[in-house]
Amino acid sequence: MDLSELAAKVKHIRLVSEQLVESLLSGDYHSVFKGPGIDFDEVREYVEGDDARRIDWNVSSRMGSPFTKVFREERELVLMLVVDLSASLMTASADTTKRDVVAQIAAMLAFAATANNDRVGGLLFTDRIENWVPPNKGKTHSLRLVQDILSADPKGKGSDLGLAIRTTHEYMNRRGICIVISDFRSAGYWRDLSVLSKKHDVVAVRVYDPLDYQFPKGGLIRLEDPETGDQIYGAGFNPRFRQKYHEFWNVERMRWTAECNRRRIEYVEVGTEEDPAQKLIRFFRRRKKRAWA
Repeated sequence: MDLSELAAKVKHIRLVSEQLVESLLSGDYHSVFKGPGIDFDEVREYVEGDDARRIDWNVSSRMGSPFTKVFREERELVLMLVVDLSASLMTASADTTKRDVVAQIAAMLAFAATANNDRVGGLLFTDRIENWVPPNKGKTHSLRLVQDILSADPKGKGSDLGLAIRTTHEYMNRRGICIVISDFRSAGYWRDLSVLSKKHDVVAVRVYDPLDYQFPKGGLIRLEDPETGDQIYGAGFNPRFRQKYHEFWNVERMRWTAECNRRRIEYVEVGTEEDPAQKLIRFFRRRKKRAWA
């Protein structure tokens, strides 16, 4: 990708993302994620309905009437985007690849965090850590992160999601939000993801393409694993083969969603033929309803 093409992509994603943030996403984003803790604010007279557990007995004894402690939530958040750049993301049944969608989602979330004056950082990975962008504030920083994702020329082809998650856990000292954006075509990461979710607010965003589930009709088609280079032949002319292909990957998807549910990890799935903005908006609104239920 040359500089002019990169600049055009960054400009387009910025305009789309900022319009989305200003209209819908920003407010929902901030209302569904809790801050890392609460800070003591003041002491005031106790009124009926206050939590008796927060009565300040020392002040109450001096003043001769009950006083209660008031706390305010610490609202500044740290959003860490764990972004997959592995070769399997180059899959595309049309013009938009899975990696294109990953970049769009990362940009939207980064600008949503920036609009709320939160810090945002990124960890870009394949079968190794490709780049680490420390959390910071501001539009310039978010633009730099988006540009790094779009212009990345990964050294690795495979996907070691477990390594990416462990590295994120090591770097994030305070509670924050970790959003993992990947096709999750990796192995051995569930335990690491569970450990991460014990400390941080974790959301898994799984990006897929129709080719992941529907084998194309045709003749004998040579398939190559983009991460390993292994090749096999698929009988696109055979309806039974296409059905078995669909059933296999559909079962894999159901296993993945079941694991997320079992481990209480929230997730959203976005297809390359879908509008990622609308999928994120619906996810945020559902989560907001649950938060206020």
